[in-house]
Amino acid sequence: MGDVANSSIEFHPKPQQQREAPHAGGFGCTLAELRSLMELRGAEALQKVQETYGDVGGLCRRLKTSPTEACGNVSAGAEDEGEAEAGWIEGAAILLSVICVVLVTAFNDWSKEKQFRGLQSRIEQEQKFTVIRNGQLLQVPVAALVVGDIAQVKYGDLLPADGVLIQGNDLKIDESSLTGESDHVRKSADKDPMLLSGTHVMEGSGRMVVTAVGVNSQTGIIFTLLGAGGEEEEKKEKKGKQQDGAMESSQTKAKKQDGAVAMEMQPLKSAEGGEMEEREKKKANVPKKEKSVLQGKLTKLAVQIGKAGLVMSAITVIILVLYFVIETFVVGGRAWLAECTPVYVQYFVKFFIIGVTVLVVAVPEGLPLAVTISLAYSVKKMMRDNNLVRHLDACETMGNATAICSDKTGTLTTNRMTVVQSYLGDTHYKEVPAPSALTPKILDLLVHAISINSAYTTKILPPEKEGALPRQVGNKTECALLGFVLDLKQDFQPVREQIPEDKLYKVYTFNSVRKSMSTVIRMPDGGFRLFSKGASEILLKKCTNILNSNGELRSFRPRDRDDMVKKVIEPMACDGLRTICIAYRDFSAAQEPDWDNENEVVGDLTCIAVVGIEDPVRPEVPEAIRKCQRAGITVRMVTGDNINTARAIAAKCGIIQPGEDFLCLEGKEFNRRIRNEKGEIEQERLDKVWPKLRVLARSSPTDKHTLVKGIIDSNTGEQRQVVAVTGDGTNDGPALKKADVGFAMGIAGTDVAKEASDIILTDDNFTSIVKAVMWGRNVYDSISKFLQFQLTVNVVAVIVAFTGACITQDSPLKAVQMLWVNLIMDTFASLALATEPPTESLLLRKPYGRDKPLISRTMMKSILGHAVYQLTIIFTLLFVGELFFDIDSGRNAPLHSPPSEHYTIIFNTFVMMQLFNEINARKIHGERNVFHGIFSNPIFCTIVLGTFAIQIVIVQFGGKPFSCSPLSTEQWLWCLFVGVGELVWGQVIATIPTSQLKCLKEAGHGPGKDEMTDEELAEGEEEIDHAERELRRGQILWFRGLNRIQTQIRVVKAFRSSLYEGLEKPESKTSIHNFMATPEFLINDYTHNIPLIDDTDVDENEERLRAPPPPSPNQNNNAIDSGVYLTTRGTKSATSSVFSSRPGSPLHSVETSL
Repeated sequence: MGDVANSSIEFHPKPQQQREAPHAGGFGCTLAELRSLMELRGAEALQKVQETYGDVGGLCRRLKTSPTEACGNVSAGAEDEGEAEAGWIEGAAILLSVICVVLVTAFNDWSKEKQFRGLQSRIEQEQKFTVIRNGQLLQVPVAALVVGDIAQVKYGDLLPADGVLIQGNDLKIDESSLTGESDHVRKSADKDPMLLSGTHVMEGSGRMVVTAVGVNSQTGIIFTLLGAGGEEEEKKEKKGKQQDGAMESSQTKAKKQDGAVAMEMQPLKSAEGGEMEEREKKKANVPKKEKSVLQGKLTKLAVQIGKAGLVMSAITVIILVLYFVIETFVVGGRAWLAECTPVYVQYFVKFFIIGVTVLVVAVPEGLPLAVTISLAYSVKKMMRDNNLVRHLDACETMGNATAICSDKTGTLTTNRMTVVQSYLGDTHYKEVPAPSALTPKILDLLVHAISINSAYTTKILPPEKEGALPRQVGNKTECALLGFVLDLKQDFQPVREQIPEDKLYKVYTFNSVRKSMSTVIRMPDGGFRLFSKGASEILLKKCTNILNSNGELRSFRPRDRDDMVKKVIEPMACDGLRTICIAYRDFSAAQEPDWDNENEVVGDLTCIAVVGIEDPVRPEVPEAIRKCQRAGITVRMVTGDNINTARAIAAKCGIIQPGEDFLCLEGKEFNRRIRNEKGEIEQERLDKVWPKLRVLARSSPTDKHTLVKGIIDSNTGEQRQVVAVTGDGTNDGPALKKADVGFAMGIAGTDVAKEASDIILTDDNFTSIVKAVMWGRNVYDSISKFLQFQLTVNVVAVIVAFTGACITQDSPLKAVQMLWVNLIMDTFASLALATEPPTESLLLRKPYGRDKPLISRTMMKSILGHAVYQLTIIFTLLFVGELFFDIDSGRNAPLHSPPSEHYTIIFNTFVMMQLFNEINARKIHGERNVFHGIFSNPIFCTIVLGTFAIQIVIVQFGGKPFSCSPLSTEQWLWCLFVGVGELVWGQVIATIPTSQLKCLKEAGHGPGKDEMTDEELAEGEEEIDHAERELRRGQILWFRGLNRIQTQIRVVKAFRSSLYEGLEKPESKTSIHNFMATPEFLINDYTHNIPLIDDTDVDENEERLRAPPPPSPNQNNNAIDSGVYLTTRGTKSATSSVFSSRPGSPLHSVETSL
């Protein structure tokens, strides 16, 4: 049973045979039973336990033989995405460059993955849990927990497994990470004993029996829905043939509902399905990895350049061969002699080599390397800025972000409740008052009232690290009040030691009905004193006196109260503060009241103080949000808090500004606006709401996902939106997965959130997101800088090789020289230009967006401008250089002649011009100062100087292999002079206004809209093979239709035995609306147990499902698409949305008619 470890990275169920073994071992319950038990809540769960096992003790007895070891495997893998383009010439050199690219990419991915795995396994190993084994208390790693363990739970624990409470003391659990509900749930063995993994213990303690770990726990199930179980399915596919028999038998067992374990994580296979079905399934199981925006543009550009190069090289070869043939055999009138054949062949080989050289020069091999280096460098540096990048391309996508949907608590705020305003002794303090400003009586009463009348488990502990903030333990509101005591230079600990918890006479604990907490202590004179604290609007009504500035009682009439509400409480509420009143009452020894009559006891109070508490905005956030807005990024706040607090915090952060046209909506209102009469989400309605929406309060995870999906799918505005999302709870998983870039919180985030994210913020701080934007834009600019440099080299080299070959039958730049220029300088240049550090100026421009071309008109002007300069110089040198330098001409040299000074000067000048142009390429927006910040990049300086040194060695000592002949000092100075001319020419180009050059075209656009729609459609739906799309034969449709009906009847039966992982396509649930549309949530027994959707949504859905099925246009993936209504009975399940084919396709209509 408990053989699946609760590893938060990968789940490795044991092989089939071992898994079935425990059944024989005499367990009293099956995995399916335990899973269905853990899906129940409250009274229902209790009833089930009593009916099936008698009591929790009975359940423990059934699990008596729990195994003591568990298998949890954390595997570190390296993905390699090596890509390299190359024409084969001078094989070794090119091979070297290819190996270089592949190794760098692979090493990069490996080290990044290792870093992440290391972080994750460290988190895991540190997480231990207390269990009772053989009557002893042991601390075991969470991965070693097994079903049947008795675990101790106490305040502050994060539960690593599901279990049933055996005994508990005032246990309260925060289930918000699963349900999104922030209220704490009280657990007790006799009312609601179900404890779920991934939830936090907020109060109390207890013992539980573990009933589910790993993939079978509630968190594990959500992991599986996010597709984290994909690897296991692939492994099982490989074992397919050996296991086929086992699988057929496992299906029959599933129908009997005992062998449910065998079906664990197993894609359903139909025996009659045939190979086509198999192929389809494999296809469905491979998650579609979408190309990032930059990759899309680069691929397109590389293909265009490649085609152009191919055409140029073909033309070069054809011209050379024709010229030679005509010159030799037609004009010269020679006959083809047999003994001359080897010579002619050598000529043809030489022409072919020149052709290949042109091709090699045209194709930018440095491009993949530049991208990889740039991303790798950025990822390494981003780690220092508290961004742990899990997916390399996320960092570049972030540069294009146009919208950020951020959480409030912990991201924009400090997640530490703090007293910021107070009303003490008739004075309203906007900051914490100095202790000397208060009379000793008020101060003493206040310290006692706060220290005694709060849970003694709530404490403020010294910080863990130097310079960090003190740690708050326990109830956040009480921590704020204790912090207030410390800010007043007082201490609560001595008071608690003087009056320990067991000396408290009577405690009325806080609950949502009372909205207050009161504690009674016995005074030394035999009387009693009651301290009370609670929501000011409730407690002030019970106050009849108030302390004045001298600490004396003054009567507090209803008129005074109204006055106080206007002058103190409303201004505090307008600032987004929660107001809390602190009061006391004395009882004389003579008349002890009836303590059970709470209303009488907690009345006739004397108000000591009213304090305003808030979760303050992080000091650096307003500036970070201002930077985002200046950079053209819209920040939206999505929070579960109430609308007034959310609006106040948004105003403090600068998300909303006075005089702006914006919307602040609550979740319910948001849903009302975007859904039609049938309750379906309509993109047109969403498009009217999201552009102005700035705050979404009281929102469920479903609303967050809907908003993110709606913004990404929207086509309003000039460019499509790129959305980043922050989240920390398990319930944020789907929204993080849907977003272009998902940020999970490293400190407060749950494992599920981290697994679904692209970047983890190790400090949970919004400013780190701004740094990610800066790095993302820097990556984009680095690639553009490299392209600007690379394409200048390519254009010049191709034209020189082409023209030279056509006019002089020989390329002025030889093959090996081209290789040096092309490979070495490209690789070095990519290193130099890709490691430019980001500057604040990157945040002063708008995002490029998905459709903006890689090469702007300014860059095109620079590329062509510099090409003109370089070509002029090279052709001048080629045709009149020998006269200028007074040397022998290198043109028309016979085959195998020694290297000439003439061609060496051309090669050297060419390289010098590239070197200085590399400095020009540092700026791509037409800036004049190309040296700005050059010394902040030591790599750049090293590479430029290094390349120059190697060039000297090649020219002076390269000899025959490099076709070089040594040059004199004067010749070197001329080459340098021409090179420096590049910098001057760069200034000339910068002077020409780009707007005047209408003829210039941009290049490297993103994939067009028509190309994208296919990818969009493919998401979450099953693709129909190309061949099938063309064939569309009636036979195939019939076969597939019948097959699907058979499979689906089987699927529905399997789901009835509550098997979640039998799903064929975990990734088809990328949309939370699909969660509702997949059968496992439509079986009525389970509808109330959806951990990802809050109850209100489910109730609405149940009502909608009972309504007659409307003809749905199926827009935006709603829960109510045609598939849902058909899943109710029998063969109608043909269109069950597990396998829904594209609506409108012939296949779809055939199935519907079936």
